[in-house]
Amino acid sequence: MENLIKGQRLALSGLVTGNVVQLGLASAGVALDFACFGLDAAGKLSDDRYMTFFNQPRTPCGGVETAAPSGDAAGFSYQLDRLPASIERLVVTAAIDGDATMAQLGSGHLRLLDGGRELARYTYAGADFAQEKAVMLGEFYRKDGSWRFMAVGQGFNGGLDALVAHFGGVVAQAVAEPEPAPPPKISLSKISLTKAGQTHKVSLEKGAGAPGKLTVKASWVDNGDGDDDNDDLDLRVGILLPNGQMRFIQAPDTPGNFGAMPFVRHLGDVAGASGKEPATETVEVNPALAQHYGGTVGLVFSVYSAVANGAVSVASMRPKMVMQYGEQIVECAFDFRLSKAADDDTVYTYVIGMARITPDSIILEPSGKTSEPGSEATPWLSWQGENLQLAFNGPVVFKGEDKEDEDDCNADNPRRYIA
Repeated sequence: MENLIKGQRLALSGLVTGNVVQLGLASAGVALDFACFGLDAAGKLSDDRYMTFFNQPRTPCGGVETAAPSGDAAGFSYQLDRLPASIERLVVTAAIDGDATMAQLGSGHLRLLDGGRELARYTYAGADFAQEKAVMLGEFYRKDGSWRFMAVGQGFNGGLDALVAHFGGVVAQAVAEPEPAPPPKISLSKISLTKAGQTHKVSLEKGAGAPGKLTVKASWVDNGDGDDDNDDLDLRVGILLPNGQMRFIQAPDTPGNFGAMPFVRHLGDVAGASGKEPATETVEVNPALAQHYGGTVGLVFSVYSAVANGAVSVASMRPKMVMQYGEQIVECAFDFRLSKAADDDTVYTYVIGMARITPDSIILEPSGKTSEPGSEATPWLSWQGENLQLAFNGPVVFKGEDKEDEDDCNADNPRRYIA
């Protein structure tokens, strides 16, 4: 493994054994948004589809996609031979979404990997910068028909929107009227909720132009222990009705329905994460949920590690949740690893977030709460005035098991989900 310094270049031929290069990213002290810009020979983002970031996780050709290697907070996976000839450079950037500056950064790193084997690492820290709000960390570039990598480490005074403008794009919200031949427009609308107790309200637009669904994605990464059989979480959704009754959605047993009761649909079970690619399970929520049920509806989104998968720390898979409604994105990224339950292999359930849906809005909040050690009880919601009360005392629900077996486990629990 080679430690790179600013400006150092590295030829990839002879180092990479396959056709996939992974890039891992991490930082401490300041939350960063990472992006990868695919630039043409003029150094411009001539095709907005080749900016890869939280709101656009994959290029059309599949040459670049967001994927955090095991042990990193973020990252990208590259299949450089898939990129069109028009893409000459891939610039990896980090930007601050908030009032902080890069000088407040504790430390960070960028590392290149080949099949989990670390090839090179470039480290950076707040001491390397001043009042910049973004940095160009590194770039892949073509030379003599092959790809190379360079550690850049160049600070940039603007944030992510300024980087887009620097590379020839335009942030969509900043444009009132399109020019005859406008530069590509990039939507950067994202809110990150990182602390328990934070909330964010999203307006549910009315009219023919309103988005047709609310999409919620839970993702997690390989825990890095070398075992491929215990990186499996399951996304579950509890639905609290205005009358206090609860419904329950999980795949494949109770996937739900988008256009009819319960107006929430799970898109399918994912077996597990790998060292090369995080796992993601997706739920679609009908935005008209409150109208269908006649009042405010509560939702609890949790991930669960079954005992049959082997005892493993749920926190080691760093679960998080992203909700998208149109161009509005809200991420519940509470760092579960800071919880006192993070290292307990017998904590099986973690609530990533909760939501209240009214006829005209959705209010989302991260949780950071876990089940008691050894318990497989599911999260249960109740109304406390207009707010949600969360408890881990719901009935046990085993994926793929007979309902009679579940009834035996819940003989002393009066709570039941309704069909």
